[in-house]
Amino acid sequence: MNTTQNDTLGGAKLWQKTTVVAEEIDRFTVGNDRVLDLMLAPYDVMGSMAHVTMLASVGLLTEAERDILLAALKDIYATTQSGDFVIEDGIEDVHSQVELMLTRQLGDVGKKIHSGRSRNDQVLVDLKLFTRDRIREVAEAVRTLFEALQSQSEQYKNVLMPGYTHLQVAMPSSFGLWFGAYAESLADDLVLLEAAYRTTNRNPLGSAAGYGSSFPLDREMTTRLLGFDSMDYNVVYAQMGRGKNERNVAFALAGIAGTVAKMAFDACMFSSQNFAFIKLPDECTTGSSIMPHKKNPDVFELIRARCNKLQALPTQITLIINNLPCGYFRDLQEIKEVFLPAFDQLLQCLRMATYIIQRIKVNEHILDNPCYDAMFSVEEVNRLATAGMPFRDAYKKVGLDIEKGCFTPDKNIHHTHAGSIGNLCNDRVAALMEATYRRFGFEKVAQAEQELLK
Repeated sequence: MNTTQNDTLGGAKLWQKTTVVAEEIDRFTVGNDRVLDLMLAPYDVMGSMAHVTMLASVGLLTEAERDILLAALKDIYATTQSGDFVIEDGIEDVHSQVELMLTRQLGDVGKKIHSGRSRNDQVLVDLKLFTRDRIREVAEAVRTLFEALQSQSEQYKNVLMPGYTHLQVAMPSSFGLWFGAYAESLADDLVLLEAAYRTTNRNPLGSAAGYGSSFPLDREMTTRLLGFDSMDYNVVYAQMGRGKNERNVAFALAGIAGTVAKMAFDACMFSSQNFAFIKLPDECTTGSSIMPHKKNPDVFELIRARCNKLQALPTQITLIINNLPCGYFRDLQEIKEVFLPAFDQLLQCLRMATYIIQRIKVNEHILDNPCYDAMFSVEEVNRLATAGMPFRDAYKKVGLDIEKGCFTPDKNIHHTHAGSIGNLCNDRVAALMEATYRRFGFEKVAQAEQELLK
């Protein structure tokens, strides 16, 4: 091993020759990359393992070089899992740190790992591997919240509550419908997430700086080793996909966030004393420093705010990429700032929402309050119409009875059509959710990663 060469690598950029970059320029151009790249470290190592295996298969590494590189990369991967991996001061990014660690340990063999690739396709594959892994976590968290909502829908399916239009009492609804509506919304949201996963799970490795390589790279092999569905075939498009893919995923995350934000608003409103439809667990509320009676729905308020912020994410990414021509530009680095942390932000909201939804108690006596009597007016109109009275005459009669104060509601309602109070179709919605979840094919990816790392 040539110690002098390795020490030199530790103090220089991968691309540096004789010019030394000014310190303030370095700080500005690197930005928060060293911190954000820690999230990408295990994926960078996996991408390198696949690349090394492929280089040996096309004769650019010997089998012996491949084996010692893979062993060293597995050791580095272990440090990413234990929390011991760091990007050292003066090292530009995660790619440089991994190559430096290999070169320190293995000398010139470590320098061979970059043949046939650029940091452009390295970061692309890192982002793809990171994103598909985080999409899996989000899909699982959505599924768990979905199941909690469906469980509550079934438990309280016979408990009526007012339905509203224009925030005015309108018609009878039920807690079966309320919980179930948000469950079905999540089932639809998962379809969009699956579409984002499909475009994510394509392999950009081998596109290098966006124009391919004169080396005889086997891109099918790295695609298989990393568990991708296919390649991003055109090398220029592979680079064009950076930013576009993050935006597509951001739209999917924003859709889920929109559903959860709306549910959080309902929960805040319905738990207030003026409604008193639901009771949040005491341990899930906070108090006031001056008013001893207060039990504040802070968790749902923060869920609402954070999910609303997440709905701005597609716009933020669009504004970074929308006037860039094809090819790589440093602007794309800025996407990491908003994109990488978004998964944890949404996951926290989903998990907190699930925790409280599982523990919410429902007021089963809402309709004892006569202020809700008028919501049964349509039921009476329909009863008269069924008995033969023209609908418009029935509508007028019931309206006049309400104005005169002589309307007496019949609260025994009977709805039978699909999706109504008496026929929630929760089993069909569950089947939709399960079919979508199965289509992701997370097992195939897990198997490929296990094979690569074993």
